[in-house]
Amino acid sequence: MTDPRILVVEDDVTMQRLLNAQLSARGFQVTTVDNGLDAITAVADFEPQLLLLDIGIPGIGGLEVCRQIREWSPVPIILVSALDAPQTKASALELGADDYITKPFYIGELVARMRAVLRRSSVSGNVKQAVVQLGDMTVDVMRRELHRDGSAVHLTKTEFDLLREFLGSSDRVLTYQHLLDTVWGSGYDDPRLVHVHVCNLRRKLETRVGGPRYIVALPGIGYRFTMGCEPEVAFAGGIGNNGKG
Repeated sequence: MTDPRILVVEDDVTMQRLLNAQLSARGFQVTTVDNGLDAITAVADFEPQLLLLDIGIPGIGGLEVCRQIREWSPVPIILVSALDAPQTKASALELGADDYITKPFYIGELVARMRAVLRRSSVSGNVKQAVVQLGDMTVDVMRRELHRDGSAVHLTKTEFDLLREFLGSSDRVLTYQHLLDTVWGSGYDDPRLVHVHVCNLRRKLETRVGGPRYIVALPGIGYRFTMGCEPEVAFAGGIGNNGKG
């Protein structure tokens, strides 16, 4: 199997070299750049399978780079920052980041998160043309059909659009605003609209007694859809904080 291509965006030379060495030693193909403009260009040219993006880079900041890339590329993005503020993490998720890790971090934890995101990306990349099995249900994405034990389950257009978005982002936090933007389009900002349709979708998907199996609510944030993939956990030597965002 080809080693995953990783683009590291980090302007601190010491951290850049350290990440390059550590990730290369763990089987990743690493390309590094030190600013936001080069990051956007490198995503197009290098076509990485994952972007490790520091928030505090000069010029175009990491959050804005994330926003711009999300307009045209589904490449998985892990944002790296010394900022541990909840509002910064929420902003990162709303802009389309797949994960967020705070400095200082252990290289083992970072690698585990990267591999988990790559696994989810591999699943979601196949969703566009996939027939997906969910317990006793079969979802034909191209035909926009859902069957349980061979019998059709009717979904409205909006319910299927939500399901497709969930399948393509398994185990990723999807904020209310993200779902509004992707399913309904720009101009919608009422989370109650998402709540009503997700409740309707849940009634058709969830049959387990004692709690949801697939669609997990995150109060005040949004939802996470799970298909049973658990991220691996690993710890190794630490990488420090150089004090910037």
